[in-house]
Amino acid sequence: MRFIEFNNGLQMPLNNEEADLLARFESVEQRIQKNSLTEREQVIANQLVNRGALVRNNQDGKITFRRQNSS
Repeated sequence: MRFIEFNNGLQMPLNNEEADLLARFESVEQRIQKNSLTEREQVIANQLVNRGALVRNNQDGKITFRRQNSS
């Protein structure tokens, strides 16, 4: 189990699958398109959106994920 820490000092535990997916985001500005993820990764990405670790954007019908600001 790993932890990420947000700018406000809040820590969130992550399981290994969540940590591996979050590690694919090299920076806060990097976006990953939903259709480039496997079905399992899409489920994990949606869980991370619900927990506040990722942000989901829908622009022109294309869904992308980006990392939430954290330290």
